[in-house]
Amino acid sequence: MLNTIIRYIQGYLLIQVTGYSPERFLNLCSRKQIYLWGLEPKENSYEMFITIRGFRKLKPILKKTRTKVTILNRLGLPFFFHKYRKRKVFFFGILFCVIFIYVMSLFVWNIHIEGNFTRTDEVILEFLESKHIEHGMLKKKVNCERIVKDIRKEFDDIVWVSAYVTGTRLMIQVKENTDTFPMEAAKEEPPNDIVAEKDGRITSIVTRNGVPLVKPGDEVKKGDILVSGKVEVKNDAGEVVNYHYQNADADIEAETTLEYENEHRFSHSGKKYTDAKKKAFYIKIGNYFGILGGWKNHYQEAEIYTSEWRLKIGEHFYIPISFGVKEIRQYESNEKVYTQEEMRILLSEEFQLFCKELEEKKIEILQKDVKIYLQENSAKAKGTLRIQEKIGQHNETEMIDF
Repeated sequence: MLNTIIRYIQGYLLIQVTGYSPERFLNLCSRKQIYLWGLEPKENSYEMFITIRGFRKLKPILKKTRTKVTILNRLGLPFFFHKYRKRKVFFFGILFCVIFIYVMSLFVWNIHIEGNFTRTDEVILEFLESKHIEHGMLKKKVNCERIVKDIRKEFDDIVWVSAYVTGTRLMIQVKENTDTFPMEAAKEEPPNDIVAEKDGRITSIVTRNGVPLVKPGDEVKKGDILVSGKVEVKNDAGEVVNYHYQNADADIEAETTLEYENEHRFSHSGKKYTDAKKKAFYIKIGNYFGILGGWKNHYQEAEIYTSEWRLKIGEHFYIPISFGVKEIRQYESNEKVYTQEEMRILLSEEFQLFCKELEEKKIEILQKDVKIYLQENSAKAKGTLRIQEKIGQHNETEMIDF
């Protein structure tokens, strides 16, 4: 393999030997230590490969053996460069790219942090910057062992840190121990009841803890106790001698009434986009920013959209070059006036969206009674919905002393 690479760099020829005595030609080449390979006999001739240096030694041998050599093909880098000698810019570009990639590979262009939950990446990056660990630094100056020690020393809750360089990225993995956070002493929660937060009719109740005070079909008012956390303790005579307190726990569903109201004015401000727009491409190298083309915003009202792509080779070889495009789109503010029919459609669509959001929350709609009222300057959708939903909120149980 190595010899093949060397021959390609030095250049070699595919030749054809014909004449009075090709066999004698081969013998003399062997005696003169001229290296030949790929020897293949043809009709009254031989084809073979020979180095450029060996080819230059053939003249006396050809004369002595009365043979003739024909060059069939020229191979290797010397001939490749000669063939494309007029395309200097192309070769310069290749050389520049190779040098550029090599130089970029000497720096860290991306610091990636994993495993942090209580602190943002920005907090850790700001700390690393204070220790002169930042984007664009030489990889040989990155001391991963020092980074690990500094992070563990600065952040008490981080119990494990790993830092290593791959490609042009500095990968930092941390593990946090939430048990080290100062916690308030656990307080014993007082016993509680489940009470109704709105009026309704109970449709189902499943009790896990506590004493249920209602059953399906019962009408309840806001504030009524549905499940009590106070359990009676009775003696043999059936008299209440004490109470056992606990946290009530139950799944309760009820039919309730939901008020709905939505209002819009007939006139409203909007945006009308024109055909006028501008695009400009930009390139960002490190902290330097350059616009390719004109980029002056002469529009009084406009929106700007930006898309940006950062160059990288593979997964971890980041390059500090970003390309992007900015687009300015002009619009004109206008005052739009809805017709009555448009307003009905708008209010109806928004009501349907409201109903869909209720269904996504697992709230069943049993009945709808919503109407649209048209006024002089506005329109309103107003009414009630009969729904089935989970009700009940916890409230502290009233303690009784014996």
